[in-house]
Amino acid sequence: MQGFYRNPIRSIAKQAGVSADDVVTRIRAMLEGGTIRRVRQTLMATNLAPGALVAWKVPEARLNEIFDCMFQQDPFSGHVVIRTTDEGKTGARYRLWTTIKVPKPYSLEKHCELLCEKTGAEAFRLMPAKSIFALGVGHVRRRSMEPGDRAEQPAEPRQVEVVELSDLDWQVVMALKREFAPAELQDDPWANRAEEAGLPIEQFFEVAEDLQARKVVGRFSTFLEHSKELTTGERVTRYNALFHWAVPEGREIEAGREVGRHHIMTHCYWREGGPEFGNVNIMGVVHGMERKRVFEHKQAIDDHLAACGIPLGYTNVFWGGRSEIKPSEISPTVYQEWCASIGVDVETMEA
Repeated sequence: MQGFYRNPIRSIAKQAGVSADDVVTRIRAMLEGGTIRRVRQTLMATNLAPGALVAWKVPEARLNEIFDCMFQQDPFSGHVVIRTTDEGKTGARYRLWTTIKVPKPYSLEKHCELLCEKTGAEAFRLMPAKSIFALGVGHVRRRSMEPGDRAEQPAEPRQVEVVELSDLDWQVVMALKREFAPAELQDDPWANRAEEAGLPIEQFFEVAEDLQARKVVGRFSTFLEHSKELTTGERVTRYNALFHWAVPEGREIEAGREVGRHHIMTHCYWREGGPEFGNVNIMGVVHGMERKRVFEHKQAIDDHLAACGIPLGYTNVFWGGRSEIKPSEISPTVYQEWCASIGVDVETMEA
């Protein structure tokens, strides 16, 4: 559900036409059974801390070891994915891909340099988002989409702008964003979180609603386990593909709006890939059950761009393999504590 709700459980119950007790019982069962991997109030992390998609060149023999380091030991790395593309394609040696958020006033560049030092990664390419055209989920409903299915109007671009938060805001943000353990899911889930933040419940609500008005709050959401096999042996999706397009300089917004209007896109951004990736500037992710079908969606988007008179200087697909997903940490305090834990002077990490 989009936004902040004072009682999200009752809001779900009302929409689903079941009791609040049923909502709690069923979500707990899905969480404990592994059908969903987490329940949490999402935040618009792009508005809370500078972030980027990062492609890493790593020694092939240490690929899985460095993957584990990024996922397990760096709280600021979110999605961690091993990707492949055709041999000889631009960027083929960049096998490890992550998303990273680093809270202000600290440096994304210095953080990645530190990770290279700690893990043995050889090089990296930082690709911060300049504009966002699609950002969503819904892998099950996307199974029935036809190649070329798109909205009537081009996608609206969202600019990336970090919001300044007060100490009080951070108190609420830290309590809001933590995922719910099964036992925490109850009819009134925010009561304990307000206590955790040290605030009266009414003040907690007021700050949360102010954060929503400032476009910091995302969805109250369950996250379907889509990257791994479920306990039933089923998979929600089998293939995820990162599409790359290089469009003429100055037409990035136009091209992003046309790509982002395609319903199949779960993510679509303007990012600069640089010479390491054929100077691509529009990137997006598509999930599907069949590799051939994913290619068909890609071709439909390519054809649509051509019909719009937007030429492609280069295009490519990076296929996802092993992956792990967790929310990136965004707290400046946690960043300071993490640097201290690994013996790094946090002041040297400032931008």
